[in-house]
Amino acid sequence: MNIRCEIPSDYQAINEVNRLAFVGENEVKIIEAIRQSDFYIPALSLVAEVNNQIVGHIILSYIHLIGEEQLKVLALAPLAVHPQFQKQGIGSELVTVALTKATEIQEALVIVLGHPDFYQRFGFEPSVNYGIASPFPVAQEFFMVKTLKKSDQNYRGKVVYPPAFTQDGDF
Repeated sequence: MNIRCEIPSDYQAINEVNRLAFVGENEVKIIEAIRQSDFYIPALSLVAEVNNQIVGHIILSYIHLIGEEQLKVLALAPLAVHPQFQKQGIGSELVTVALTKATEIQEALVIVLGHPDFYQRFGFEPSVNYGIASPFPVAQEFFMVKTLKKSDQNYRGKVVYPPAFTQDGDF
């Protein structure tokens, strides 16, 4: 397996992986909107290849955390693995590499809405432990945060997703 940054010629294959993994267009629209926004970080949009075929994708992009001040933090969403390649560690490797790259570029923390059994393995904890509130009603164990570096900033407040995440009205 090879993990690398996405390039424009990958977009169709990335869309197909997301369509199949999520059974629909929602995540495809979110990814496309992120790419066209100021919240896109090319170095944090990664693909996993097996035999030169894209079988997985992860994107970390900026969102706002609004508390005493407005801060940019990262959102991990979406993460997709082609159904024929799931349960083989590809998603885990994508998360590991993405978090490593985010740490290398000095990002402070990552927010994810996901399954605790999966994300806790990478050090994610309920965001309420850090005084970080979800922008929508969700059981607190599913809205999580992982700190990447110590900071003097006060990373507390309410998460606000950019318009890219509102493609279907779920956020």
